[in-house]
Amino acid sequence: MSNKRNNWVPEIMYEESAEGVASNFPFIQVPKDETMPSLLYIFESQDTGEVEPGPDGEELPVFEWDMHQYADMAVLKSNLRPELYDEVRVSLGLQPMAEAIAAGQQITQNVKTNLE
Repeated sequence: MSNKRNNWVPEIMYEESAEGVASNFPFIQVPKDETMPSLLYIFESQDTGEVEPGPDGEELPVFEWDMHQYADMAVLKSNLRPELYDEVRVSLGLQPMAEAIAAGQQITQNVKTNLE
């Protein structure tokens, strides 16, 4: 096992254009010698509507922080039994894989039909 300590921290970014955000999908620019993390930890920060006194007596908003974890579905798919992976998908509001594949094939067929 390597003693190399990994200090790389993924940064979530959004593509922008002159008009503003170009895509609603964020991305992580992965350095050449790194790999995409299989799990991301993200804090949710929500203003409580309350305030507290700051260092100079000014009012500072109070925020509530909650930690969330986001897993790479490709990692889950390759490491879980298909039935368990489907359970995870359904728990996230997605269709089981067989249904999702069939729906995707139907969409593809509809696009082909419309293009003809």
